[in-house]
Amino acid sequence: MTNVILYCRVSSDEQVDGTSLDHQEKTLREYCRYKGYNIIKCCREDYSAKYHDFRRPEMKWILNYCKKHKNEVDLILFLRWDRFSRNPEFAHAFKRIFMDEMGINFNAIENPIDFEATEWSTLFSLYAGIAQTENNKISKRTSEGIREASLKGQCAFMAPRGYKNVRMGKHDCCVIIDKEKAPLVRAIFKEIAKGVKAPCMIRKELASHIPNTSFYTMLRNVFYIGKIRVRATKTEPEVIVNGLHEPLISEETFYKVQEILDGKLKKKPKATKTTRSDLYLRKVLVCPHCGYGITGATSRGTGGYYTYYNCSHNPKHIRARAEKVNDGFAEYLHNLVPNEEILELYTEILKDINKESKAEKKLTINKLKEEIEKIKNKLNSVDDKFIEGDIDKEQYQRISDRYKREIGATEERIKTLELSNKENIEPKFDYSISLIANIDKYLKEAPPEVKLKIISSIFHEKIIFDGKNYRTKNYNKIIDLIYQNTNILQEGKNEKTGEEIIPIPSSTSVGNRTRI
Repeated sequence: MTNVILYCRVSSDEQVDGTSLDHQEKTLREYCRYKGYNIIKCCREDYSAKYHDFRRPEMKWILNYCKKHKNEVDLILFLRWDRFSRNPEFAHAFKRIFMDEMGINFNAIENPIDFEATEWSTLFSLYAGIAQTENNKISKRTSEGIREASLKGQCAFMAPRGYKNVRMGKHDCCVIIDKEKAPLVRAIFKEIAKGVKAPCMIRKELASHIPNTSFYTMLRNVFYIGKIRVRATKTEPEVIVNGLHEPLISEETFYKVQEILDGKLKKKPKATKTTRSDLYLRKVLVCPHCGYGITGATSRGTGGYYTYYNCSHNPKHIRARAEKVNDGFAEYLHNLVPNEEILELYTEILKDINKESKAEKKLTINKLKEEIEKIKNKLNSVDDKFIEGDIDKEQYQRISDRYKREIGATEERIKTLELSNKENIEPKFDYSISLIANIDKYLKEAPPEVKLKIISSIFHEKIIFDGKNYRTKNYNKIIDLIYQNTNILQEGKNEKTGEEIIPIPSSTSVGNRTRI
C-alpha cells in the first residue's frame, strides 16, 4: 500500500476564513480514497510560499518526518503546484532532497507531472515559474498601492509606538493616538529636547524596555509630527507628505531632538550621569593649555578630605580647590547686573505675547468649530444620499465613520487648546525675573542639574578656566540685552598657550595627599 502525506497551504494574505484549507483537504482525501492510498497525516499550513520554503512549520515537519521514516513514506500530495512552491529554485531543491536523495515522490493532483517523461523539467519549471510571476505581480501591486496611499497621507503600515491601527470596516483602517503609550513617547522627546541628558541616558531612565535601535528609529520618525515619509523607488524620489493622522509631537520639539542627534548641540554641557554638587563645573570647564576637559576628585590629606578640580589630560596644567572654583564662578556671574529698564520691558513683552497667544488660540478654536459645522453638514448630506438610495450601506458606513472620526479629532484639539488657554502663566513670569536678577544665588543653592541648565542657557560652548579666571569664546547674545558688563564673559586676547603649570595660591596647598 502507498503511504502518503497530504499538504494543504494558504498564505497569510489569502483567505483562511473560507473553505480553502477544507476544500484542499477534502479533495486530497477523496483522491487518496479513489487510489487506495494510506494517509499518514494531513498537514495544514497558513504561511506564505514566497519565502524560503523550509521556513514553513509544516514543511519542516514533513522534511524531518521523512528523514526519520525514509522507508515509510512513498508520496507527498498537494492540490496544485502553487500550493507547494512559488519559486523555481526552491522547487528544484525539493525535487533533489525528496526524490533524488530520499526516494520520496511528490506531485499535484490537478496538474500532475510524469517525472519519468523527458519533458518533466520543462513542466516543473513552468508551473513554479507561473506561480512566481503571480507572486511578483501581487508584490508590485501591493507596493504601488502602499505608495499611493502614503502619498495621500494615509498610514499603510503598522503604526509606530504611541499610535495604534484601528479597523473601522473590512477596507477602512485608520491610525489614532494610543492613550496608554503616547505619554511616554511625548516625555522622551521633551526630555531629549532639553539638551541636558544624553538620549542613551534618557532611554535607560524612561524606556529601558525599548531596544536601542528601535529607540533611535522612533526619534527620527517624522510620523510623530503628522507627516509620512514615502520612500524612493527606482523612478521616483523620496518625499515627505502631510499625514491624515494627528501629530503627537510639536515640530519645534522634534527638530530640536534632530539637532541633538546630529551633534549640532554637542558643545552644550549635558548631565549624562549623576552630577556631584561640589564638582558640577567639571562638565563645563576646559583647560586653556591642551583643550581637554577639567575633571575633579576628592583627595585625603593630613587635615582631612579635600576636593580639587584638575586637567583631565595633565593634572599639572590646572589644580585648584573646588570650593574656590565654584565660588569664583558664582562671583563671575554675579558681575552680570541686570538692566532694570530691560527687565520691565521684558516682563511687558512676555505679557503681551501671552495675550496674543491666547487670542490666537481663541481664533484657532473658532476656526476649528467652523470646520466641525462643515463636516456635520457633509455628514447630513451623506445621510440624505443614503435615504434616497444614491449610495449603498457599505459606502454610507465608510464615509460617515470617516466624518465622525474627523469630528472627534477636531473636538480633541479644541479641548487641548481650551485647556492651555486657561493656564496661569503669571507665576512663571515672576520666577524668570527672579532668576535673571539673582542668577549667582541660584547657582549656589540650586541642585547640580539645575545649575547645568542655567549655565547651558548662557554659554553655547565650554568655559576656559586658567586656575583663576573664567572666559568663553561664545555665549548667548541675548545676555547682552538683559545684563550690563557682559564684556567680562568674553575671552581675553593675550592668553598664554604654553605648557607651564598654572600657579595655585599657597593658601590652597595641603601637603602630601593620597588619591581616593
